[in-house]
Amino acid sequence: MNEAMKAGHELKAIKTGPIMAALLVAGFVGLFSETALNIAFVELSQIFNINSTTVQWLATGYFLTLGILVPVTGILMQKFTTRQMFITSVSLSIIGTIMAAVAPVFSVLLAARIIQAAGLAINLPLTQNVIFTIFPPNKRGGAMGVMGLVMLAGPALGPTLAGLILDTLSWHWIFWVTIPFLLFSLIFGFAYLANVNEIRKVSVDALSVILSTIGFGGIVYGVSTAGSAGWTSSIVIGTIIIGFIALIIFAVRQTKMENPMLNLKAFNYPLFILGVIMSFITFFNMLSMLVILPMYMQMALMIAAFTTGLILLPGSLLNCILAPIIGRLFDKYGPKAVITPGTILVAIGYLVYAQLGTDTALWLIVLNHVVMMLGIGAVLASVQTNTLNSLPKRYYPDGIAITQTIQQVAGAIGIAVMVSVLAAKQNSYLTTVANEPAVAAAMGTTLVFQIGLGLALINVVLSLFMKKPDLKIK
Repeated sequence: MNEAMKAGHELKAIKTGPIMAALLVAGFVGLFSETALNIAFVELSQIFNINSTTVQWLATGYFLTLGILVPVTGILMQKFTTRQMFITSVSLSIIGTIMAAVAPVFSVLLAARIIQAAGLAINLPLTQNVIFTIFPPNKRGGAMGVMGLVMLAGPALGPTLAGLILDTLSWHWIFWVTIPFLLFSLIFGFAYLANVNEIRKVSVDALSVILSTIGFGGIVYGVSTAGSAGWTSSIVIGTIIIGFIALIIFAVRQTKMENPMLNLKAFNYPLFILGVIMSFITFFNMLSMLVILPMYMQMALMIAAFTTGLILLPGSLLNCILAPIIGRLFDKYGPKAVITPGTILVAIGYLVYAQLGTDTALWLIVLNHVVMMLGIGAVLASVQTNTLNSLPKRYYPDGIAITQTIQQVAGAIGIAVMVSVLAAKQNSYLTTVANEPAVAAAMGTTLVFQIGLGLALINVVLSLFMKKPDLKIK
């Protein structure tokens, strides 16, 4: 009883505001970096004299690193203190960012991106774990709402802000401008972040790490290279098959280990499984949409890259403003009251996007993107909060590692699949119907968003089964 009271007093003494600021600022920079460089790919391919397939590795390498390292972070959070993990995360981000900013050749820039991604791979699970430790269940929705803001704002604002930087400065400044924020995060974290996680005597199973790396890495690599190599490529098929086989062996090994690297007992909880499926669909759709929609506007509507970013900005900004409010609504009214309306808004957004053509009014895209981002904001953080709330506290590190890995893998697969669908439809139209690139781009976009609509409707149905976990069972 005395130990419990002592732990309670320690949590009350924790300054949640500065801690959240330190974690979320670093997370925002990492997620901003995830998409910001995409808009500079054409310029970078010319500067470094490389082709478009090679330059895409700046994005593929980032996703690949996240897919490999996020699962490992689950066990590292049990082996090392919160402060050790945080300082390592931000230090890697700073080192990677400075390397990228001064990169003289492409290979150095690619290595820098991998180091940056390693920092983010630690930050995302660590932030969720800290939130679920320092906030009681009735306040987690609000805290996760703020994290949801960061998870949406970073990737969404990346191309817009990077476009502005490229119009006024060189590509190096996409990295230099983030250094002050990372230093702020490091200072605040060093001053305020307490060790809130439980340290256990766990050993890192080398075979599990290798299987996890081959499994998640193989799948992400396979789908990410399919766009350039083709889905029938022996390399693509081979790496995906090897990845799945490695994951199956990994899963079987975890169930037989006394202290597994990733405790798959989290899947014994139905609400956790439901949340994982909904998160996969949400990230598959969201990250692919953030790639396909700008491509449509530039190829079908002939709009400049920076203007495209400005058109998408209102939806992103509104979501930033409403994310904390959505989180508080989740805390007050429960998951279904927030998640189901959110999935319906996303489905409506995809229904409108599925009608896009070469003469679509820009105001309609702006308005629909606002609706879409509002729906995604309602679903994203709320599903994550409810998913982890369904687990006993001892499974939080494992649950967080599983959900974060699923999200990153879903995003990588979503982008690869949807870009391939877009390209295939475009080529089919150009070769069999007419040589009209703008119309072909619009046709490809329509097909992509029809698929997205189907997935969004599945999420609407799944949301009807969402309910508040029984916290008494913990």
